[in-house]
Amino acid sequence: MDIIKMTRELGKALQSDDRYTAYMLAKKKNDEDTELQELIDSFDKKRTELNMAMSAEDKDTDKIKTLDAEIKETYSKIMGNPNMVFFSGAQSALEQLVTEMNQIITMCANGEDPDTCEVQHGCTGSCSSCSGCH
Repeated sequence: MDIIKMTRELGKALQSDDRYTAYMLAKKKNDEDTELQELIDSFDKKRTELNMAMSAEDKDTDKIKTLDAEIKETYSKIMGNPNMVFFSGAQSALEQLVTEMNQIITMCANGEDPDTCEVQHGCTGSCSSCSGCH
């Protein structure tokens, strides 16, 4: 079996993992949550408006402060939405799995034994193997 075919099999295994299933379910719930989608749309529009206000030649500091407060309030509502809370947890779990898979592949590419190389948890100090700081 060639390595690309084996990688596709690994992709299928990833998609059969419970963490992937939970992520996809959470994503679907987010997409179907009209209130959440309206909040996200409002957040994006306010952020664009804030960027334009901050880029204006004659900056209206009161408008900038108001928009900043509205953005923070909207973000708080988004992140407090039960579907978003579930999604964030599911996304983190899937990202952790993919990070661990990438670490193993990278270690193997660097000559380590695939059966004994240990996955590092937490910050490895290498941003190239990271899915982001938590």
